[in-house]
Amino acid sequence: MPTSRLAFRLFLYPVVALLGLIAIGAALGLIVLVLTYPNLPSLEVLTDYRPKIPLRVYTADGHLIGEFGEERRAVVAFSEVPDVMKQAILSAEDERFFQHGGVDYQGVLRAAIANLTSGGKKQGASTITQQVARNFFLSSEKTYSRKLYEILLSFKIENNLSKDQIFELYINQIFLGQRAYGFAAAAQIYYGKPLKEISVAEAAMLAGLPKAPSAYNPVANPKRAKIRQQYVLRRMHDLGFISDKQYEAAQKETLVIKRDLSDYPVHAEFVAEMARQITAERFPDEVYSRGLRVYTTITKDEQEAAYLSLRKGVMDYDRRHGYRGAEAFVDMAQITSDQDEDIDEALQDIPDAGDLVPALVLAASPTQVKVYRRGGEILTLTGDAIKFASKMLDANAPPIKRLRRGAVIRLLKGDKNAWQIAQLPEVESAFVAADPRDGRVRALVGGFDFNRNKFNHTTQAWRQPGSSFKPFIYSASLEKGFSPSSVIADEPIVIPASQTGSQAWEPHNYDGKYEGPMKMRTALAKSKNMVSIRILQAITPGYAQDYAARFGFDADKHPPYLTMALGAGSVTPWQMVTAYAVFANGGYRIQPYVVKEIRDEKGEVLAASAPVTAGEESARVLDPRNAFLMDTMLRDVTIYGTAARASVALKRHDLAGKTGTTNEYVDAWFCGYQMTVAGCAWVGFDQPKKLGDKETGGAAALPIWIGYMNRALRDVPVSLPEAPEGLVALGSGRDRTYMYSENAAKEAAGEEQAASPLPQPELDKPPAD
Repeated sequence: MPTSRLAFRLFLYPVVALLGLIAIGAALGLIVLVLTYPNLPSLEVLTDYRPKIPLRVYTADGHLIGEFGEERRAVVAFSEVPDVMKQAILSAEDERFFQHGGVDYQGVLRAAIANLTSGGKKQGASTITQQVARNFFLSSEKTYSRKLYEILLSFKIENNLSKDQIFELYINQIFLGQRAYGFAAAAQIYYGKPLKEISVAEAAMLAGLPKAPSAYNPVANPKRAKIRQQYVLRRMHDLGFISDKQYEAAQKETLVIKRDLSDYPVHAEFVAEMARQITAERFPDEVYSRGLRVYTTITKDEQEAAYLSLRKGVMDYDRRHGYRGAEAFVDMAQITSDQDEDIDEALQDIPDAGDLVPALVLAASPTQVKVYRRGGEILTLTGDAIKFASKMLDANAPPIKRLRRGAVIRLLKGDKNAWQIAQLPEVESAFVAADPRDGRVRALVGGFDFNRNKFNHTTQAWRQPGSSFKPFIYSASLEKGFSPSSVIADEPIVIPASQTGSQAWEPHNYDGKYEGPMKMRTALAKSKNMVSIRILQAITPGYAQDYAARFGFDADKHPPYLTMALGAGSVTPWQMVTAYAVFANGGYRIQPYVVKEIRDEKGEVLAASAPVTAGEESARVLDPRNAFLMDTMLRDVTIYGTAARASVALKRHDLAGKTGTTNEYVDAWFCGYQMTVAGCAWVGFDQPKKLGDKETGGAAALPIWIGYMNRALRDVPVSLPEAPEGLVALGSGRDRTYMYSENAAKEAAGEEQAASPLPQPELDKPPAD
């Protein structure tokens, strides 16, 4: 029938036209595929995967202390990824990854329908394979040509690699914010734990990051990160990866996000930075991307002991000098309640300083302080917890420092594990310990908090050593015929203006007391300034200046004036531990070193230290008899002298050292050793100023040294050096002393040691102690 034929034709023509268009499209697609596929990039970058691995620094016993590089990455095998992490990634990014062939057509259709009907944000449908193709080979521009290449590359990847291989590339290469590449690195950076230990809730948070690492970053955008995490958890539940019970628990779990992104199991930031500089100088090319591993000389236990002891010493000093008030203030006008998440955002930019954590005062009175600690915990502090800050709770306290609503303060857990008000110290400190037998640095702390002040006071701070420099004057005098039993007058001395070329110099003893003639041994133990000056007069400052260079000091930083006897020159803690090691090892100058070896990504040794060891005659700088006599005198300092606290605290008699306190209490030192380890502690302000009355080396610096030595000498038996040949023993018991044989012979023959003081040029103002 005409009508039927017409209807058939009307139906047939469109169908034929559509089929023709499909055929033409398929032909064009085939032509494009034939022409394009062979020109796709080689997959060698995938099959021979070599990611940028940062420079990593370790302790000698294998603990990570630092990472340096544009990308923080830890490569893991597919088999090492926990199932919960795999499931979270599939739920968030590509639930049909193990079913499709590179492009998920169902996903594309679902996204297209959603985009047409929702009218909201566009929904994507990129598979994990497509993301691998994009991350390794393509840019992020949104063009049809780039999308076509992405699809073709996905097919090629699927045809050449297994699903497990593709997934492994994805979990190691994807960027997840905070310089973290790969989920293993992200787990460590955000949670401070290995990937295998993360929970369901933590896995969901990480799995939500690839979509937009900055927008869903839990450090920078905790609110949006939480919303994204809840979406991933819901998807995991809907897909049957987690049970109802797991889902509910994960929703309620409070995530503890690391704020201090440089936090490592060992507090050795200054050591890590020193190792980085050494490695970058030795291997400047690709130092931050080829996976070099640097092994330092420090060990975890001793480094932590040094760190904790320095922190305690500084905090104890700080508490002795009172509370200074609020650290800052937050505008509370926009805070609607004490549980407002805006409080967390207000505290976000205030970093932790080790165990000193920031908190916001919600209410304050002389009897209690209510504070909000980052993370949502509200604390009410009373009694001893607020005693330190009591003066700043008074209504008459300065308004810019008084504790009131909106004040930012610091909290610290006390001895009973209870929070108490504390503050960031203004004073600085440094500590370094080395093995006097080979120079291996055993612990080094360059300051109170590396993240607040990266200046390494151990190697960079040039300060006056005060009386801690006296042993080198005494050592020089032994070479000039003096002995520990030589008697020197502890009496006032005046250097007239005619000798100084300026004004008269009237130095004094630290305590202002004078005891008349005394043995050199006693004078050093009691740190008598007048005796040190008279000794230097006798041997001449010029001789002492040259002599001190044997120990590693810079001669030009120790002008040849009488003030050298009181430590008016300039030294660093690194130099001081080098110098004291000479007494500890019997007269050899070792070179402290902090890097043991550098290895490549395959574990092959690229460079290793070749230390100078005690016993090598080329390293000898001091007569062994001199070193022995100085050791006996420096041990007296720790037994009945200015550092007697050391032998009492550590309950041993083989310790030796010397306190140092500079003029006006500006610098406090203690440098000392046992035969197996030498250490030096310093306390002072970056901008030199008075530490406070009675803040001597024995009060401020010695406790830091003791704290470290308590750990370093825990399993070390008491040991004393044997007297070398060429010494004559005099007396017995506590009065027993020694003298060079030739000097004893001269003394027996009636010869006297004569040395007259020379006129001196202008003198600097002398330090005390």
